[in-house]
Amino acid sequence: MIFKNESKETLSLIELNKENSDIVFEICETDMTFIWNTGAQMTIKIDKVPYQLSHNQIIFLTEFHKIDCIDLTSARMVRFNQPFYCIINHDNEVGSKGLLFFGATGVPIVSIDESMARDFEISWEIFCAEMRQTDILQRDMLQTMLKRMLILSVRVLRKSSNLHKLEKSQADIIREFNYLVEGHFSKHHDVAFYASKLNKSPKTLSNLFSVISERAPLNIIHDRIMVHARRQINYTNLSIKEIAYELGYEDIQTFSRFFKNKEGISPIQYREKFSQLQN
Repeated sequence: MIFKNESKETLSLIELNKENSDIVFEICETDMTFIWNTGAQMTIKIDKVPYQLSHNQIIFLTEFHKIDCIDLTSARMVRFNQPFYCIINHDNEVGSKGLLFFGATGVPIVSIDESMARDFEISWEIFCAEMRQTDILQRDMLQTMLKRMLILSVRVLRKSSNLHKLEKSQADIIREFNYLVEGHFSKHHDVAFYASKLNKSPKTLSNLFSVISERAPLNIIHDRIMVHARRQINYTNLSIKEIAYELGYEDIQTFSRFFKNKEGISPIQYREKFSQLQN
């Protein structure tokens, strides 16, 4: 089921199976996607990294995630574009920025337990019912149902990621840090830059992150740089020097040392390795 209007707003609700799963690759500019695995197991490879989803797990993706392949028995996909609902402009309504979408901490996966399963099922049923309506209130109702599913997901993820241990203002700092890293990682590699943007000290950021995770802010920045570096090496013909420059490194030697320290092999060896795997 697909909603479209003259304002180029789009929203899709798709029941996925083995026959129609290729639709997940039809991603357009500004698309946000979440896929809810309703089968026993689902495997999805993103940026060459495989993810195994169990029953009632949901994965959240943006247009910048490169889906390589997917294997599933049954799943539900919700895909919407920025004109339909901008999670940045409406962050005060849902609180998904830097958490479900545009976060630098990895690909978010939400696990729905038995206590929450009925809430998600009801949301999906009403969502589908509204997609069949044709009155002037349809768009508003569809936005409402989208927001409900996102809010339910945020609640689950906040709890599983220990964000619930922080006050709301503190959790918002974490989310904003993740969002800022997503937008600036290619030019700014130091925690001090992000701390200044948040009007906090690097020490304050480190203390906040220590409550919810073993990953320090600097690790998150470095991991995000590596995601982009691997993506460029795997999917483009850019030279290692060009990738280094794109990521804010003035010389290839500094970038190569950084990459090898994180990956265990040099960028050139990494490219050769995956080139051989594809042949």
